[in-house]
Amino acid sequence: MPDERGTTQVPQERSVIDAAADLLQTLVDWLRQEAEALVREKIALPLQRVGLTIASGWAAAMLLVFGLCFIAVGLLLLLAQWLTWPGALLAIGGVLVLGSVIFTVLKMRSMQR
Repeated sequence: MPDERGTTQVPQERSVIDAAADLLQTLVDWLRQEAEALVREKIALPLQRVGLTIASGWAAAMLLVFGLCFIAVGLLLLLAQWLTWPGALLAIGGVLVLGSVIFTVLKMRSMQR
């Protein structure tokens, strides 16, 4: 068919190679989407949950330590009146060390199971 300039255009036909290339590109796009969804669902979201859990645990632990420091200072001031300063320091230090030993033993037993 001649166009306005008088030249004839060759009809645009899709070859088998073009159709196969389009099919392959569609397959690659689909695989990419499936892989992205799988990574998001199976890896990214659980890691986010673990990260939030760890951050919450650290925040709770920091608040606990801060609170224990205030309690220890309060007990130190209270016990210093009865046991003198060195006795109060030994008593509070001993209780804290004993608590850490108990916690460590319990944690080691639970890790060995």
